[in-house]
Amino acid sequence: MKTKILLLLCVCVTQSLLAQIDSSRYPRLLTFTTQQDHDNMKQQLGIKKLRPGPSGNESAPNHANYDESIANPCPQLPDVLTTQNGKKVNSTDMWWNQRRPELIEAFEKEVYGRIPKNVPKVNWTVKITDREFVGRTPVIAKQLVGTVDNSAYPLIDVNINMVLVVPTNVKGPVPVLMMFGRPSLPAPAQPSPDDLEKINTAFKEMMIQSNPEMKAIFEKYPAYSPITRLPAPNPFAPPPAGDLPSTEQLLAAGWGYATIDPSSIQADNGAGLTRGIIGLTNKGQARKPDDWGALRAWAWGAARGLDYLETEPSVDAKKVGIEGVSRYGKGALVALAFEPRFAVGLIGSSGKGGTTLHRRVFGEAVESLTGSGEYHWMAGNYLKYGTEESSFGTKTGCDLSVDSHELIALCAPRLTFISYGIPEKGDARWLDQNGSYMATIAAGSVFKLLGAKDLGVSNDYKNEKMPPMLTDMLNGELAWRQHDGGHTDGPNYKHFIPWATKFLKYERQNAQ
Repeated sequence: MKTKILLLLCVCVTQSLLAQIDSSRYPRLLTFTTQQDHDNMKQQLGIKKLRPGPSGNESAPNHANYDESIANPCPQLPDVLTTQNGKKVNSTDMWWNQRRPELIEAFEKEVYGRIPKNVPKVNWTVKITDREFVGRTPVIAKQLVGTVDNSAYPLIDVNINMVLVVPTNVKGPVPVLMMFGRPSLPAPAQPSPDDLEKINTAFKEMMIQSNPEMKAIFEKYPAYSPITRLPAPNPFAPPPAGDLPSTEQLLAAGWGYATIDPSSIQADNGAGLTRGIIGLTNKGQARKPDDWGALRAWAWGAARGLDYLETEPSVDAKKVGIEGVSRYGKGALVALAFEPRFAVGLIGSSGKGGTTLHRRVFGEAVESLTGSGEYHWMAGNYLKYGTEESSFGTKTGCDLSVDSHELIALCAPRLTFISYGIPEKGDARWLDQNGSYMATIAAGSVFKLLGAKDLGVSNDYKNEKMPPMLTDMLNGELAWRQHDGGHTDGPNYKHFIPWATKFLKYERQNAQ
């Protein structure tokens, strides 16, 4: 009965708050399907027809190309160290003050979109603080909510969900790896037996009040407790065979981790572009061609999570990294490139829109990202590069003024670890591992200009060959490793953690 009353109160309060919002004072909140939003952007750009993306099914008639001999229709990449007016970048000042701003402008306009100047502030609150065990490590876990100020357009709510976990057996502050994913408290602490008995007594009384028939049932089974304890983590249990989960590896090395929910920042679909943080800043209206897409929005949300971590005494905010796999690997790379406060990135199997070259025609294509399935990741202007018929003619990835090697270069000289698996285990050829390696090779010249080390080979992306899997290229701030697993970066954590720990100059100190 008490539960029903509380639920009723919550509904009434919510309805009351909504009733207080005079929607006539604000622009009407648009509700588009993904197709309608996609069509709207095509109309804004004057696009009549887009080329269809290739099929990931290698037996389909329109299957993606996997022939390296025709994978590079425009093999010459834009020179990352040549300015738009043709001058060679030969100093760090030229990079920071001229070339890097040029690249950021081009990526914002044509690829990932711009963050609006009116993007609202985020207020972080700690919802739960809990002492837990993760495997063998004692931790403090905090469930956090970042409430975005929606006073300018109260028809849309955005609440960013994040969980922070830091070890308590290590003297802080500690490095933290922020990961895109679904946050949850790892091992919530449970009531003691005495407290659990009180909970069960109160729960039985509440059930009997709600339904008197329960009294006879509980009398029939007097020793029964409706609520029982879950098996508690055993810190003394022997470690399991094989690699520990990535979170346990981080904690064992004296790191913390944070998990941030991309969907609480911006939905992963085109229909959501008039909602989430993009919709909130646009006051429920459709995007313009250079407005940000979901990748840039997720990266913005990660930066707001970093804002909170800078206030957390247990965290070394100068040693915070960003991690993601697949589409979240794209988002992690964008976050690292555009947010200079991130010190390190672990970029897993990111493919097109991430580390692989846009102008390559191998597996996933530009047309895969301009179609209605994935266009929401990118700025609207990106659709131009998959266009067959339009007011401006035809464009392909070869017409882009920038490419992914320059996005990787924007991360320099900070720690950037590019991770892939192998097709035989599920990290499909679709992701174009070789195209990512070429981009990483080409980006290395900027790392070297800024006094960092790259992969340790030449920057001749046309002739350098991707090394066999399990080859460690971890001697510099720019790193590459292809593990022997599937569509995950999990097998590379045991290499990433010591690599990052070394270059961050972090020395673990056990707590007294």
